[in-house]
Amino acid sequence: MRPTLESLLTRSWLHRGAWAWLCWPVALLYRMLTMAHRRWYAIGLGRVERAPVPLVVVGNVVAGGAGKTPVVMAVVEHFTQQGLQVGIVSRGHGGTHSQARLVTPQDHASDVGDEPLLLSRRCAVPVAVGRRRMDAVRALMHAYPQTQLLVSDDGLQHHAMWHDVALCIFDERGVGNGWPLPSGPLREAWPRTPWPGSVQLVVQTGVNTASVSQPDDKTSFLAERRLSDTARNGRGQTRALSDWIGQDVHALAGIAHPDRFFAMLERQGLQLRTRHALIDHGS
Repeated sequence: MRPTLESLLTRSWLHRGAWAWLCWPVALLYRMLTMAHRRWYAIGLGRVERAPVPLVVVGNVVAGGAGKTPVVMAVVEHFTQQGLQVGIVSRGHGGTHSQARLVTPQDHASDVGDEPLLLSRRCAVPVAVGRRRMDAVRALMHAYPQTQLLVSDDGLQHHAMWHDVALCIFDERGVGNGWPLPSGPLREAWPRTPWPGSVQLVVQTGVNTASVSQPDDKTSFLAERRLSDTARNGRGQTRALSDWIGQDVHALAGIAHPDRFFAMLERQGLQLRTRHALIDHGS
């Protein structure tokens, strides 16, 4: 039932219908609180800490999965290929860690969170998690002082951590109906004002964007979702997706929008016999 309810809620955020108007008083309060929170740090009442090296934050402006983690991977890969020593910091959503710590490929998702573990295994760069992101920054820089650039997986609304570059991620929904939670998908007001001295870019993931409102920003880039030609199991073994063409395939996804994953499998020529849609981050 939950994926169906989530799907209905997501669709309701594309229009200013009954749900949006019903929740508008709560949405107005949410907007006021988020603006006050940002203002608190902007005028110096809240302490803003800087990392000792440049920091790029990759975050969602809209609720739900918008393709943030693949963008983090792409950013890390790009700068690694330029010869920079890159590290990743994350809050470690879903993990049980109580203190900031480094993530290793041998860790378990229940301890450090599924996304940091994926990033550690996929990117092969230092990764640190912490309930406070700056604690994760300190842990990583202490262990890897040669790090030249940090990438924060999420943290766009974490104003206590200064960022030099902000990548604001949107999916094919764009800004939806343009209203804040719970009337719409926005986690903060949009257009978003960059911090003085920082750079803000917009990354639009997915296709079929004509039917929804788009971020009104000239510094926007379009990213395409595409599956790898190979799959990897829990033992690190790889197999070409083409090996499964003509066979019955059982697909399982624990992401915010599982239908996107199922559709990509079908575009690869796979025949899905069953589709198992778990909750986001489910296992």
